Amino acid sequence: MLREIVPPSDCPSCGSNLQWINQLLYCKSTVCGAQKQKKIEHFAKTLKIKGLGPAAIEKLDIQDFDQLYELDVDYITSALNSEKIAIKLKKEIDNSKSAPLNLVLPAFGIPLIGNTATKKLSETVENITEINADTCKRAGLGPKATENLMSWLSKDFYAFYDGCLPFDFKFVTEQKVERKGVVCISGRLKSFKTKADATETLSSLGYEVKSSLTKDVTILVNESGIESAKTKQARDSGVNIVTNLSEFLGEH
Repeated sequence: MLREIVPPSDCPSCGSNLQWINQLLYCKSTVCGAQKQKKIEHFAKTLKIKGLGPAAIEKLDIQDFDQLYELDVDYITSALNSEKIAIKLKKEIDNSKSAPLNLVLPAFGIPLIGNTATKKLSETVENITEINADTCKRAGLGPKATENLMSWLSKDFYAFYDGCLPFDFKFVTEQKVERKGVVCISGRLKSFKTKADATETLSSLGYEVKSSLTKDVTILVNESGIESAKTKQARDSGVNIVTNLSEFLGEH
């Protein structure tokens, strides 16, 4: 006999009444401990603060973002029972202070304001003070995303976070690198540890990297010295064959 599943009416973390939104239950309490925990977790993950996982957040008793930047090594050492871990974590936290608004804004967990919306805003305004309903519209944000962001700016940022957090709240625009060519890497490399390292370097210098020998490939990297079928095909097509990628790129 099947039992009827009765959904909970109260939040298991804070005991507040749960609300149905689009057939899902949510706790909307502003003092819910579980929500605060997840909020800090998302913030740390987005800003790439290593060592600040769920267990560390709980032990450090971090309730909001500003408290994170008030932590000192002594307190962290006492809470995590390790000076070595405390020094590393404090360094990670301090390093995150230089994060641009491109990373900081999505870190706050504002509904519908993720990387895509933030990128659109970064192409329209220079800093957080220039964000308003008009600039959101020009950036291409939808009505609901704009409403969420305007509400957060009014109720959270200007009411509290402005002046309490160490960020400059400015966007950093990506510099467009002129494309120098299309590269295909054949076989193992000798001048780089991995193909991933080579790909990252090539991309940073303006080269596009393809996994196969497509028609638009202009450079084939073959450091093995073996005249493979791919190499012969590239040579017959007039593609530049590079036998030492590191030498070809020069200082980088």
